[in-house]
Amino acid sequence: MTRLPRDPGPAGWNRLLPDPDPPTPLDGKITADWVVIGAGFAGLAAAHRLSKEARGDRIVVLDAVRVGDGPAGRNSGFMIDLPHDLTSGDYAGALAADLAQTQDNRRGIAHAQDMAQDYGLGDEAFVMSGKINGAASSKGHAHNQSFAKHLSAMGEPFEVFDAARMRDITGTDYYQSGLFTPGSAMIQPAMYVRGVAAGLRSNRVSIYENSPVTALERRGDWVVTTPNGQVTAPRVILAVNGHLNSFGYVPGRLMHVFTYASMTRALSPREVASLGGDRVWGLTPADPMGTTVRRVSGVGGDRIIIRNRFTFDPSLEVSDTQLARVGRDHDRSFAQRFAALGSVDMQYRWGGRLCLSRNNVQVIGELEKGLYSACCQNGLGTAKGTLAGGLAAELAMGMTSPALARALAAVDPARLPPAPIAQFGATVYLKLQERRAGREL
Repeated sequence: MTRLPRDPGPAGWNRLLPDPDPPTPLDGKITADWVVIGAGFAGLAAAHRLSKEARGDRIVVLDAVRVGDGPAGRNSGFMIDLPHDLTSGDYAGALAADLAQTQDNRRGIAHAQDMAQDYGLGDEAFVMSGKINGAASSKGHAHNQSFAKHLSAMGEPFEVFDAARMRDITGTDYYQSGLFTPGSAMIQPAMYVRGVAAGLRSNRVSIYENSPVTALERRGDWVVTTPNGQVTAPRVILAVNGHLNSFGYVPGRLMHVFTYASMTRALSPREVASLGGDRVWGLTPADPMGTTVRRVSGVGGDRIIIRNRFTFDPSLEVSDTQLARVGRDHDRSFAQRFAALGSVDMQYRWGGRLCLSRNNVQVIGELEKGLYSACCQNGLGTAKGTLAGGLAAELAMGMTSPALARALAAVDPARLPPAPIAQFGATVYLKLQERRAGREL
Protein backbone atom coordinates (compact mmCIF):
# COMPACT_ATOMS: atom_id res chain seq x y z
CA MET A 1 0.00 0.00 0.00
CA THR A 2 1.44 3.33 -1.05
CA ARG A 3 -1.20 5.73 0.25
CA LEU A 4 -3.94 6.17 2.83
CA PRO A 5 -6.89 8.51 2.38
CA ARG A 6 -7.08 11.63 4.51
CA ASP A 7 -10.46 12.82 5.74
CA PRO A 8 -10.38 16.56 6.53
CA GLY A 9 -11.69 18.06 9.74
CA PRO A 10 -13.13 16.37 12.83
CA ALA A 11 -16.06 13.98 12.34
CA GLY A 12 -18.66 16.14 14.09
CA TRP A 13 -21.16 13.37 14.74
CA ASN A 14 -18.50 11.42 16.63
CA ARG A 15 -17.48 14.45 18.69
CA LEU A 16 -21.00 14.68 20.11
CA LEU A 17 -20.64 11.26 21.74
CA PRO A 18 -18.78 10.29 24.91
CA ASP A 19 -15.14 9.41 24.36
CA PRO A 20 -14.78 5.74 23.38
CA ASP A 21 -12.58 3.30 25.22
CA PRO A 22 -8.93 3.39 24.15
CA PRO A 23 -8.36 1.72 20.77
CA THR A 24 -6.99 -1.78 20.37
CA PRO A 25 -4.65 -1.79 17.36
CA LEU A 26 -3.55 -5.11 15.91
CA ASP A 27 -0.30 -6.18 17.58
CA GLY A 28 1.47 -9.37 16.58
CA LYS A 29 0.65 -12.22 14.23
CA ILE A 30 -2.72 -13.98 14.40
CA THR A 31 -4.87 -16.26 12.26
CA ALA A 32 -8.58 -16.07 11.50
CA ASP A 33 -11.22 -17.58 9.24
CA TRP A 34 -12.20 -14.18 7.86
CA VAL A 35 -10.68 -10.72 7.59
CA VAL A 36 -12.89 -7.72 6.85
CA ILE A 37 -10.95 -4.60 5.89
CA GLY A 38 -12.96 -1.50 6.79
CA ALA A 39 -15.31 -0.90 9.74
CA GLY A 40 -17.81 1.34 7.98
CA PHE A 41 -21.29 0.44 6.80
CA ALA A 42 -20.12 -2.26 4.38
CA GLY A 43 -17.54 -3.82 6.68
CA LEU A 44 -19.81 -3.95 9.71
CA ALA A 45 -22.64 -5.40 7.63
CA ALA A 46 -20.29 -8.08 6.27
CA ALA A 47 -19.08 -8.94 9.76
CA HIS A 48 -22.64 -9.08 11.06
CA ARG A 49 -23.75 -11.45 8.29
CA LEU A 50 -20.71 -13.66 8.84
CA SER A 51 -21.31 -13.75 12.59
CA LYS A 52 -24.85 -15.00 11.96
CA GLU A 53 -24.18 -17.50 9.17
CA ALA A 54 -20.60 -18.70 9.71
CA ARG A 55 -21.06 -19.75 13.31
CA GLY A 56 -17.89 -20.81 15.05
CA ASP A 57 -15.63 -18.91 12.62
CA ARG A 58 -13.21 -16.30 13.91
CA ILE A 59 -13.71 -12.89 12.25
CA VAL A 60 -11.21 -10.04 12.33
CA VAL A 61 -12.21 -6.50 11.32
CA LEU A 62 -9.47 -3.93 10.62
CA ASP A 63 -9.87 -0.17 10.30
CA ALA A 64 -7.28 2.52 9.70
CA VAL A 65 -8.89 4.94 12.18
CA ARG A 66 -11.34 4.89 15.08
CA VAL A 67 -14.82 3.57 14.31
CA GLY A 68 -16.96 6.65 13.61
CA ASP A 69 -14.06 8.85 12.50
CA GLY A 70 -13.89 7.52 8.94
CA PRO A 71 -16.32 8.13 6.07
CA ALA A 72 -19.17 6.24 7.77
CA GLY A 73 -19.18 8.81 10.58
CA ARG A 74 -19.01 11.75 8.17
CA ASN A 75 -22.13 11.39 6.03
CA SER A 76 -25.46 13.16 6.48
CA GLY A 77 -27.21 10.13 7.96
CA PHE A 78 -29.89 9.45 5.32
CA MET A 79 -30.54 5.78 4.52
CA ILE A 80 -32.48 6.36 1.31
CA ASP A 81 -34.58 3.61 -0.22
CA LEU A 82 -35.54 5.33 -3.49
CA PRO A 83 -33.40 6.11 -6.56
CA HIS A 84 -30.73 8.64 -5.66
CA ASP A 85 -28.52 9.17 -8.71
CA LEU A 86 -26.44 12.26 -7.93
CA THR A 87 -25.64 12.76 -11.63
CA SER A 88 -29.29 13.12 -12.66
CA GLY A 89 -31.47 16.22 -12.52
CA ASP A 90 -34.00 14.82 -10.03
CA TYR A 91 -32.39 11.54 -8.81
CA ALA A 92 -34.45 9.36 -11.18
CA GLY A 93 -33.25 7.00 -13.89
CA ALA A 94 -34.75 4.26 -16.07
CA LEU A 95 -37.90 2.78 -14.53
CA ALA A 96 -36.86 -0.89 -14.46
CA ALA A 97 -33.43 -0.09 -13.05
CA ASP A 98 -34.92 2.18 -10.40
CA LEU A 99 -37.40 -0.50 -9.30
CA ALA A 100 -34.54 -2.96 -8.83
CA GLN A 101 -32.39 -0.34 -7.10
CA THR A 102 -35.20 0.47 -4.67
CA GLN A 103 -35.64 -3.21 -3.85
CA ASP A 104 -31.90 -3.53 -3.19
CA ASN A 105 -31.71 -0.33 -1.13
CA ARG A 106 -34.55 -1.59 1.05
CA ARG A 107 -32.69 -4.84 1.56
CA GLY A 108 -29.73 -2.82 2.83
CA ILE A 109 -31.96 -0.73 5.12
CA ALA A 110 -33.65 -3.87 6.46
CA HIS A 111 -30.22 -5.31 7.28
CA ALA A 112 -29.30 -2.09 9.07
CA GLN A 113 -32.56 -2.22 11.01
CA ASP A 114 -31.78 -5.80 12.03
CA MET A 115 -28.41 -4.71 13.38
CA ALA A 116 -29.95 -1.78 15.26
CA GLN A 117 -32.45 -4.16 16.87
CA ASP A 118 -29.85 -6.87 17.57
CA TYR A 119 -27.67 -4.41 19.46
CA GLY A 120 -30.37 -2.36 21.18
CA LEU A 121 -29.74 0.95 19.40
CA GLY A 122 -32.31 3.67 20.10
CA ASP A 123 -34.23 5.91 17.73
CA GLU A 124 -31.53 8.58 17.77
CA ALA A 125 -29.10 6.06 16.28
CA PHE A 126 -31.57 4.57 13.77
CA VAL A 127 -35.23 5.35 13.03
CA MET A 128 -37.51 4.69 10.08
CA SER A 129 -38.78 8.25 9.65
CA GLY A 130 -38.91 9.08 5.95
CA LYS A 131 -37.36 12.20 4.50
CA ILE A 132 -38.25 15.36 2.57
CA ASN A 133 -36.95 16.64 -0.75
CA GLY A 134 -37.02 20.39 -0.14
CA ALA A 135 -37.53 22.83 -3.04
CA ALA A 136 -36.29 26.39 -2.52
CA SER A 137 -37.11 27.64 -6.03
CA SER A 138 -39.52 27.13 -8.91
CA LYS A 139 -36.79 25.08 -10.59
CA GLY A 140 -36.49 22.88 -7.50
CA HIS A 141 -40.26 22.53 -7.34
CA ALA A 142 -40.24 21.38 -10.98
CA HIS A 143 -37.58 18.78 -10.09
CA ASN A 144 -39.83 17.51 -7.30
CA GLN A 145 -42.83 17.36 -9.63
CA SER A 146 -40.79 15.37 -12.15
CA PHE A 147 -39.60 12.98 -9.44
CA ALA A 148 -43.16 12.62 -8.11
CA LYS A 149 -44.34 11.50 -11.56
CA HIS A 150 -41.54 8.95 -11.64
CA LEU A 151 -42.53 7.69 -8.19
CA SER A 152 -46.13 7.34 -9.37
CA ALA A 153 -44.92 5.21 -12.27
CA MET A 154 -42.99 3.10 -9.75
CA GLY A 155 -46.08 2.71 -7.58
CA GLU A 156 -44.38 4.47 -4.66
CA PRO A 157 -46.23 6.57 -2.05
CA PHE A 158 -45.35 10.22 -1.47
CA GLU A 159 -46.87 13.39 -0.05
CA VAL A 160 -46.47 16.94 -1.38
CA PHE A 161 -45.94 19.66 1.24
CA ASP A 162 -46.76 23.30 0.48
CA ALA A 163 -44.75 26.29 1.70
CA ALA A 164 -46.78 26.60 4.91
CA ARG A 165 -46.21 22.96 5.83
CA MET A 166 -42.50 23.30 5.11
CA ARG A 167 -42.35 26.37 7.36
CA ASP A 168 -44.13 24.48 10.14
CA ILE A 169 -41.56 21.69 9.93
CA THR A 170 -38.34 23.65 9.38
CA GLY A 171 -39.08 26.96 11.09
CA THR A 172 -37.96 28.85 7.98
CA ASP A 173 -39.86 30.24 4.99
CA TYR A 174 -36.97 29.43 2.63
CA TYR A 175 -38.71 26.44 1.02
CA GLN A 176 -41.52 26.70 -1.53
CA SER A 177 -42.53 23.05 -1.31
CA GLY A 178 -41.44 19.60 -0.26
CA LEU A 179 -41.82 16.00 -1.39
CA PHE A 180 -42.07 13.56 1.52
CA THR A 181 -41.35 9.87 1.04
CA PRO A 182 -41.79 7.45 3.95
CA GLY A 183 -39.27 4.68 3.29
CA SER A 184 -35.97 6.23 4.35
CA ALA A 185 -34.28 5.75 7.70
CA MET A 186 -32.40 8.48 9.55
CA ILE A 187 -29.33 7.70 11.62
CA GLN A 188 -26.83 9.45 13.83
CA PRO A 189 -23.97 7.98 11.82
CA ALA A 190 -21.29 7.75 14.50
CA MET A 191 -23.73 6.55 17.16
CA TYR A 192 -24.96 3.88 14.77
CA VAL A 193 -21.59 2.49 13.62
CA ARG A 194 -20.10 2.64 17.11
CA GLY A 195 -23.16 0.85 18.47
CA VAL A 196 -22.97 -1.88 15.83
CA ALA A 197 -19.22 -2.31 16.36
CA ALA A 198 -19.72 -2.61 20.12
CA GLY A 199 -22.46 -5.17 19.58
CA LEU A 200 -20.35 -7.24 17.21
CA ARG A 201 -17.35 -7.58 19.51
CA SER A 202 -17.23 -11.04 21.04
CA ASN A 203 -14.90 -13.97 21.50
CA ARG A 204 -15.36 -14.64 17.76
CA VAL A 205 -15.37 -11.08 16.33
CA SER A 206 -12.39 -8.81 16.99
CA ILE A 207 -12.26 -5.21 15.77
CA TYR A 208 -8.84 -3.59 15.59
CA GLU A 209 -8.82 0.20 15.16
CA ASN A 210 -5.90 2.45 14.15
CA SER A 211 -4.68 -0.52 12.11
CA PRO A 212 -4.30 0.54 8.47
CA VAL A 213 -3.51 -2.23 6.02
CA THR A 214 -0.05 -1.73 4.58
CA ALA A 215 0.15 -4.92 2.51
CA LEU A 216 -2.22 -7.58 1.20
CA GLU A 217 -0.78 -10.66 -0.49
CA ARG A 218 -1.72 -14.25 -1.13
CA ARG A 219 0.59 -16.99 0.11
CA GLY A 220 -1.85 -19.84 -0.18
CA ASP A 221 -4.02 -18.01 2.36
CA TRP A 222 -4.22 -14.24 2.41
CA VAL A 223 -1.75 -12.33 4.56
CA VAL A 224 -2.91 -8.91 5.72
CA THR A 225 -0.22 -6.68 7.20
CA THR A 226 -0.65 -3.61 9.43
CA PRO A 227 2.06 -1.41 11.00
CA ASN A 228 2.38 -3.65 14.07
CA GLY A 229 0.67 -6.89 13.15
CA GLN A 230 -0.39 -9.47 10.61
CA VAL A 231 -3.49 -11.60 10.05
CA THR A 232 -3.53 -14.77 7.97
CA ALA A 233 -6.91 -15.99 6.71
CA PRO A 234 -8.30 -17.91 3.74
CA ARG A 235 -10.93 -15.27 2.94
CA VAL A 236 -10.83 -11.46 2.93
CA ILE A 237 -13.58 -8.92 2.27
CA LEU A 238 -12.47 -5.47 1.09
CA ALA A 239 -15.04 -2.97 2.39
CA VAL A 240 -13.05 0.17 1.62
CA ASN A 241 -15.22 1.93 -1.01
CA GLY A 242 -13.01 4.01 -3.35
CA HIS A 243 -9.85 3.09 -1.44
CA LEU A 244 -10.17 -0.13 -3.48
CA ASN A 245 -8.02 1.60 -6.12
CA SER A 246 -5.19 1.88 -3.59
CA PHE A 247 -5.14 -1.92 -3.39
CA GLY A 248 -4.63 -2.06 -7.16
CA TYR A 249 -8.13 -3.08 -8.25
CA VAL A 250 -10.39 -1.56 -10.98
CA PRO A 251 -7.86 1.17 -11.83
CA GLY A 252 -9.11 4.07 -13.92
CA ARG A 253 -12.78 3.28 -13.26
CA LEU A 254 -13.69 4.91 -9.94
CA MET A 255 -14.35 8.59 -9.29
CA HIS A 256 -13.20 9.92 -5.93
CA VAL A 257 -15.32 12.81 -4.70
CA PHE A 258 -15.41 14.69 -1.40
CA THR A 259 -18.49 16.34 0.01
CA TYR A 260 -18.55 18.61 3.05
CA ALA A 261 -20.62 19.41 6.12
CA SER A 262 -20.78 21.96 8.93
CA MET A 263 -22.54 21.54 12.27
CA THR A 264 -23.65 24.40 14.49
CA ARG A 265 -22.89 24.68 18.16
CA ALA A 266 -25.79 23.64 20.37
CA LEU A 267 -28.62 26.14 20.00
CA SER A 268 -29.70 27.98 23.14
CA PRO A 269 -33.25 27.54 24.51
CA ARG A 270 -34.01 31.06 23.26
CA GLU A 271 -32.78 30.19 19.75
CA VAL A 272 -34.77 26.95 19.75
CA ALA A 273 -37.92 28.87 20.71
CA SER A 274 -37.22 31.58 18.13
CA LEU A 275 -36.76 29.08 15.32
CA GLY A 276 -39.79 26.93 16.09
CA GLY A 277 -40.54 24.03 13.79
CA ASP A 278 -39.92 20.38 14.57
CA ARG A 279 -36.93 19.48 16.71
CA VAL A 280 -35.88 16.63 14.39
CA TRP A 281 -36.12 16.54 10.59
CA GLY A 282 -34.07 15.70 7.53
CA LEU A 283 -34.18 17.40 4.14
CA THR A 284 -32.37 16.50 0.94
CA PRO A 285 -32.31 19.09 -1.87
CA ALA A 286 -34.68 18.85 -4.83
CA ASP A 287 -31.60 19.43 -7.01
CA PRO A 288 -28.93 16.78 -6.30
CA MET A 289 -26.25 19.49 -6.23
CA GLY A 290 -28.13 21.54 -3.64
CA THR A 291 -27.90 21.74 0.15
CA THR A 292 -28.85 18.93 2.51
CA VAL A 293 -30.09 20.12 5.93
CA ARG A 294 -30.73 18.21 9.13
CA ARG A 295 -31.98 19.37 12.49
CA VAL A 296 -31.17 17.07 15.39
CA SER A 297 -32.01 17.05 19.07
CA GLY A 298 -30.45 14.61 21.49
CA VAL A 299 -26.92 13.83 22.61
CA GLY A 300 -25.06 17.09 22.02
CA GLY A 301 -28.16 19.30 22.15
CA ASP A 302 -30.22 20.95 19.41
CA ARG A 303 -28.12 21.51 16.28
CA ILE A 304 -28.41 22.14 12.54
CA ILE A 305 -26.19 20.44 9.97
CA ILE A 306 -25.54 21.86 6.49
CA ARG A 307 -24.08 19.68 3.73
CA ASN A 308 -23.17 20.91 0.24
CA ARG A 309 -20.37 21.22 -2.31
CA PHE A 310 -18.54 18.44 -4.12
CA THR A 311 -14.92 18.28 -5.24
CA PHE A 312 -13.18 15.69 -7.42
CA ASP A 313 -10.02 14.53 -5.63
CA PRO A 314 -8.32 11.38 -7.02
CA SER A 315 -5.55 11.83 -4.42
CA LEU A 316 -8.09 10.82 -1.72
CA GLU A 317 -7.28 13.90 0.32
CA VAL A 318 -8.08 17.61 0.39
CA SER A 319 -6.37 20.53 2.08
CA ASP A 320 -7.47 22.45 5.14
CA THR A 321 -7.62 25.49 2.87
CA GLN A 322 -10.24 23.77 0.73
CA LEU A 323 -12.25 22.86 3.82
CA ALA A 324 -12.16 26.46 5.03
CA ARG A 325 -13.25 27.72 1.60
CA VAL A 326 -16.22 25.38 1.58
CA GLY A 327 -17.04 26.40 5.13
CA ARG A 328 -17.65 29.96 3.98
CA ASP A 329 -20.17 28.60 1.47
CA HIS A 330 -21.87 26.68 4.26
CA ASP A 331 -22.16 29.85 6.32
CA ARG A 332 -23.89 31.59 3.43
CA SER A 333 -26.28 28.67 2.89
CA PHE A 334 -27.10 28.62 6.60
CA ALA A 335 -27.66 32.37 6.78
CA GLN A 336 -30.01 32.28 3.78
CA ARG A 337 -32.16 29.62 5.41
CA PHE A 338 -32.02 30.66 9.05
CA ALA A 339 -31.56 34.42 9.00
CA ALA A 340 -33.94 34.81 11.94
CA LEU A 341 -31.46 32.99 14.19
CA GLY A 342 -28.83 35.66 13.67
CA SER A 343 -25.22 34.67 14.23
CA VAL A 344 -24.75 31.00 15.07
CA ASP A 345 -21.22 29.62 14.98
CA MET A 346 -20.35 26.33 13.34
CA GLN A 347 -18.61 24.14 15.90
CA TYR A 348 -17.50 21.38 13.53
CA ARG A 349 -16.62 21.26 9.84
CA TRP A 350 -15.51 18.17 7.97
CA GLY A 351 -15.24 16.45 4.63
CA GLY A 352 -16.08 12.87 3.66
CA ARG A 353 -15.22 10.67 0.72
CA LEU A 354 -17.64 9.33 -1.88
CA CYS A 355 -16.91 6.80 -4.59
CA LEU A 356 -18.88 6.98 -7.84
CA SER A 357 -18.79 5.11 -11.12
CA ARG A 358 -19.77 6.78 -14.38
CA ASN A 359 -22.48 4.18 -15.00
CA ASN A 360 -23.69 4.09 -11.37
CA VAL A 361 -22.71 0.46 -10.69
CA GLN A 362 -21.09 -1.05 -7.62
CA VAL A 363 -18.08 -3.36 -7.35
CA ILE A 364 -19.44 -6.42 -5.58
CA GLY A 365 -17.80 -9.74 -6.39
CA GLU A 366 -14.78 -12.00 -6.11
CA LEU A 367 -11.64 -10.13 -7.20
CA GLU A 368 -9.28 -13.08 -6.75
CA LYS A 369 -9.64 -16.48 -5.13
CA GLY A 370 -10.80 -15.82 -1.59
CA LEU A 371 -10.78 -12.02 -1.97
CA TYR A 372 -14.14 -10.23 -2.19
CA SER A 373 -15.17 -6.63 -2.81
CA ALA A 374 -18.03 -4.62 -1.28
CA CYS A 375 -17.16 -1.26 -2.79
CA CYS A 376 -18.26 1.78 -4.84
CA GLN A 377 -21.44 2.96 -3.13
CA ASN A 378 -22.24 5.78 -5.58
CA GLY A 379 -23.00 8.42 -2.98
CA LEU A 380 -25.43 6.27 -0.98
CA GLY A 381 -23.00 4.61 1.39
CA THR A 382 -25.45 4.05 4.23
CA ALA A 383 -27.90 1.86 2.32
CA LYS A 384 -25.75 0.63 -0.58
CA GLY A 385 -22.75 0.07 1.65
CA THR A 386 -24.80 -2.07 4.02
CA LEU A 387 -26.21 -3.94 1.03
CA ALA A 388 -22.75 -4.48 -0.47
CA GLY A 389 -21.26 -5.80 2.76
CA GLY A 390 -24.06 -8.28 3.26
CA LEU A 391 -23.92 -9.47 -0.35
CA ALA A 392 -20.13 -9.88 -0.33
CA ALA A 393 -20.41 -12.03 2.79
CA GLU A 394 -23.15 -14.12 1.21
CA LEU A 395 -21.08 -14.63 -1.94
CA ALA A 396 -18.05 -15.67 0.10
CA MET A 397 -20.17 -18.22 2.02
CA GLY A 398 -21.66 -19.67 -1.19
CA MET A 399 -25.16 -18.30 -0.62
CA THR A 400 -27.50 -16.97 -3.33
CA SER A 401 -30.26 -14.36 -3.57
CA PRO A 402 -31.89 -12.24 -6.30
CA ALA A 403 -30.01 -9.17 -5.03
CA LEU A 404 -26.68 -11.00 -5.22
CA ALA A 405 -27.51 -12.27 -8.70
CA ARG A 406 -28.20 -8.69 -9.81
CA ALA A 407 -24.93 -7.49 -8.32
CA LEU A 408 -22.91 -10.22 -10.02
CA ALA A 409 -24.65 -9.62 -13.36
CA ALA A 410 -23.86 -5.90 -13.34
CA VAL A 411 -21.45 -4.56 -15.92
CA ASP A 412 -18.06 -3.26 -14.82
CA PRO A 413 -17.70 0.40 -13.86
CA ALA A 414 -17.18 2.44 -17.03
CA ARG A 415 -13.62 3.47 -17.77
CA LEU A 416 -12.70 7.08 -17.00
CA PRO A 417 -10.90 9.40 -19.43
CA PRO A 418 -7.15 9.87 -18.89
CA ALA A 419 -6.38 11.45 -15.51
CA PRO A 420 -5.82 15.08 -16.62
CA ILE A 421 -9.00 15.06 -18.72
CA ALA A 422 -11.00 13.38 -15.94
CA GLN A 423 -9.77 15.94 -13.40
CA PHE A 424 -10.57 18.90 -15.60
CA GLY A 425 -13.89 17.53 -16.85
CA ALA A 426 -15.17 16.49 -13.43
CA THR A 427 -14.19 19.81 -11.84
CA VAL A 428 -15.90 21.84 -14.56
CA TYR A 429 -18.99 19.61 -14.46
CA LEU A 430 -19.36 19.91 -10.69
CA LYS A 431 -18.95 23.68 -10.72
CA LEU A 432 -21.43 24.05 -13.56
CA GLN A 433 -24.01 21.84 -11.85
CA GLU A 434 -23.61 23.68 -8.56
CA ARG A 435 -24.06 27.01 -10.33
CA ARG A 436 -27.19 25.70 -12.04
CA ALA A 437 -28.57 24.59 -8.67
CA GLY A 438 -29.01 28.29 -7.86
CA ARG A 439 -31.15 28.89 -4.77
CA GLU A 440 -31.17 25.16 -4.02
CA LEU A 441 -27.50 25.51 -3.05
